[in-house]
Amino acid sequence: MTHRNPPSPKVTEQYPTSGGCKSAFCDFPAPLSAVAAMAETDRCYYCYDAPCMKACPAEINVPQFIHRIAEHNIRGAAETILSANELGGMCARVCPTEVLCEQACVRQAQEAKPVEIGRLQRFATDQYFANPGKPLFKRAPNSGCKAAVVGAGPAGLTVAHRLARQGHDVVLFDANSKLGGLNEYGLARYKTSSEFAQQEINRLLSIGGIEVRTNSKLGQDFQLGDLTAQYDAVFLGLGLGSVNSLGIEEPALPEIREAVEFISQLRQADDLSTVHVGNKVLVIGGGMTAVDAAVQAKKLGATEVTMAYRRGEADFKASAHEINWARENGVTIQCWAKPEAIHNEDGLTAVSFVKTATQHGRLVETDEHFTIATDMLLKAIGQRYQPWSETLQPTLKNGRIAIDDECRTSIAGVWAGGDCVNGGQDLTVDAVRLGKLAAQSMDRAMRLNAQMSPILEKEVSNG
Repeated sequence: MTHRNPPSPKVTEQYPTSGGCKSAFCDFPAPLSAVAAMAETDRCYYCYDAPCMKACPAEINVPQFIHRIAEHNIRGAAETILSANELGGMCARVCPTEVLCEQACVRQAQEAKPVEIGRLQRFATDQYFANPGKPLFKRAPNSGCKAAVVGAGPAGLTVAHRLARQGHDVVLFDANSKLGGLNEYGLARYKTSSEFAQQEINRLLSIGGIEVRTNSKLGQDFQLGDLTAQYDAVFLGLGLGSVNSLGIEEPALPEIREAVEFISQLRQADDLSTVHVGNKVLVIGGGMTAVDAAVQAKKLGATEVTMAYRRGEADFKASAHEINWARENGVTIQCWAKPEAIHNEDGLTAVSFVKTATQHGRLVETDEHFTIATDMLLKAIGQRYQPWSETLQPTLKNGRIAIDDECRTSIAGVWAGGDCVNGGQDLTVDAVRLGKLAAQSMDRAMRLNAQMSPILEKEVSNG
């Protein structure tokens, strides 16, 4: 299939399309050139009722934005993406498209080579951001309503921007000094720069009507009860504040670190030489955080990096694409390994493991034991929801905040979304999905309450 594209201004090239990258932390995967992007659009069938769109948690109209790229309508492509997903630029970099939209692509079924939807999405958003022109979105007239958003990660940013677009005033609280949540502090440096994360946030805040309060922690600097009394609606996008333990004795050694903290330090470092990495690094875990930590340790100069996981490779939470990327960067994958003991002789020296297996669907220990020498241990075994210090708490389900299909919690006037809620996918794009649902519900509730208030006040006065 070919396109007859109308004449248009040449799309600018922001990135080199050939030659090696001098930095070990260059973008992965590399962005598409204009020529490659146009060629890739020719592979799209522009399916009716497209399966790729159904597989996208944010419900981006994939065929439409690809068609607009083919027509050299970069602004139109970006508008299609960002109307459905405010963080479309970031998601194009970090979303596991290989198991979402691209896995559902018709080309995948026919040729085992889907249209490169993620890279086309990045191409469109990057090109638009380089020369945006007038804003795509503008703020509606002030509604007179005011909402509080606690947590400026992907879910909270989505809620804040959508409510501001609807004319509501928003106060955005975050415990950190920078907004962005995991997009700022928790992603591999080669996936996206800190500068891009903040530039995307600045674009969202430019809609107006959003007051930012950083270094403000729920349960310490303010309470949920205060917010419910002062605001018409409250959204909790708290993320996960506590890290799981290994289940064995963990000596207090500087060589033993949380993988998320290691990644955060690396992302915030101006000088990478200030980030210490061991010679033999062991990462325990099988998710994307484990892969990010392992690959970055290798890129920082570790001679040996091993990822150890208690189950088989088919059970990794990280995708096959991520696991292959780890192997390509020299990371050794050790499956069926449950940690037994940490060896400490004037510093970390090794970790002992027991070999595991599955019997009748259950994970069991075998009689086989082995040891991996290491001088740096990074724990990437997941995080859990951490309630704040206050009597007023939402109901939990499976250890996270319980919500209904509109993201409402058990507390009247309080919504929640992102990693802190039960049923989420722990993905940026899924946090956006939940943020969209919450914002829509909050908008309806605040407008209804605003309409009912004069009626109720009149009834009370007539008493």
